[in-house]
Amino acid sequence: MGSQVLSLRVDGELLERIRQHAAKRGMSVQDYVVRTLIREDFDERFKSSVDETEKLGGRWLAT
Repeated sequence: MGSQVLSLRVDGELLERIRQHAAKRGMSVQDYVVRTLIREDFDERFKSSVDETEKLGGRWLAT
């Protein structure tokens, strides 16, 4: 899978906060943003899976 370019405009204060979060983790801003997006995507897919499992009667998983 190849990579693509995504260009964003962000407020200067937001960019500075992102830089600080990235620096705390020893990451570049790009890596920090990508990891954050990946984590958010995973969280959404996981919640959706749990919801679907509960619909099928798998309540024991949500305890």
